[in-house]
Amino acid sequence: MAKQNKLLIFILAVGVFGILNTEMGVIGLLPSIADHFNVSISQAGLTVSLFALAIAVSGPTMPLLFSGINRKKVMLLVLSVFVVGNIASVFVTNFTLLLIIRIALALFHPIYCSMAFTVAASSVKPEEAPKAVSKVFIGVSAGMVAGVPIASFIDSALSYEMAMAFFAIVNAFVLVATLIFVPSMPVEERQSYGEQLAVLKKSIIWVSIVAVILLNASVFGVYSYIAEYLETVTQMSPNTISLTLFVFGGANIIGNIVAGRVLTNSPIKSILTFPLLLSVVYILLFFTGEIAVPVVIITFLWGILAGGIMANINQYLISSSAPEAPDFANGLFISACNVGTTVGSAAGGLLISQMGTPYVVLVGILSLILSLAFILLRNNMFNASRQAEKHREGSFASN
Repeated sequence: MAKQNKLLIFILAVGVFGILNTEMGVIGLLPSIADHFNVSISQAGLTVSLFALAIAVSGPTMPLLFSGINRKKVMLLVLSVFVVGNIASVFVTNFTLLLIIRIALALFHPIYCSMAFTVAASSVKPEEAPKAVSKVFIGVSAGMVAGVPIASFIDSALSYEMAMAFFAIVNAFVLVATLIFVPSMPVEERQSYGEQLAVLKKSIIWVSIVAVILLNASVFGVYSYIAEYLETVTQMSPNTISLTLFVFGGANIIGNIVAGRVLTNSPIKSILTFPLLLSVVYILLFFTGEIAVPVVIITFLWGILAGGIMANINQYLISSSAPEAPDFANGLFISACNVGTTVGSAAGGLLISQMGTPYVVLVGILSLILSLAFILLRNNMFNASRQAEKHREGSFASN
């Protein structure tokens, strides 16, 4: 049974890698997309921004619509859509059509990801759930960080078409693995849409959503401009910048594992500690940004903390606030993360245009300070609800 669980979680991790690779890998292909379709680089960027916007919109709704259907069937459907969509992206010659395909894929993105987190959590004991989810998040980190250089390498070594085909190949591999190795997973207790939507009446879910938006903004408000920061402030060479980005990516994966373990042991402390430590890292980066060696060390620490926050901490904040509707909660998590990414990158760009590249770090610091306020409020609400629950159980036992 343990071996079956490990195989299931491995397939889920590779699955979310394929889905995230389709979303983020295109970043490494933007110059080629601009050339291929004869559009500007900013127009090519719509393949990324419209994808993220569509996820933000579909995050809460699509997982809800599919929550009552056999999870294996839903996963096979989503993976099939991604294989067909990515193959179509190889051959399409019209840029508007490419954007339509990308938006269609983005609408299905939250279904697979939210279901993968739910399945991973439910495959183990409740106290082991954060650790199981952290293993799936390794696929998220790999898709977000490794997807860009891999796609860029295939593009430069072979062709743009082969880079797009790579996305289809990964998803096809997971489709076959899911078909053969993943058991049927019917939903035993189907929840009505009303029951799941009822979690939106809880104040704690809204406080958690705001905290997640701010936490993701704190990471992407700075990370979106890290290449420019390393070039203009630290004055690194292109090769050193690439190496530093790989350091960040590798540290992300370490952060997933570390956060999964500490959340299992002491969740309330963890969701406070990670943002506090990231604030310290950003302050150090602000004062040592011109010196290469400290920046590389800081980037490694930043990667560990960011990896834990973007994935495990954010997912825990929302899922533990609405355990009665896991699929819907994971959809809200995905949506909140994408809103945070959009808000953070927009704020970072605005700050750079007004004050200069060195000051982009302030977006991260300010977002973290605000997020800590909401996390403290959320923790108080969470503790109060647990005490009320224990009191009710005590009263029931005495009766």
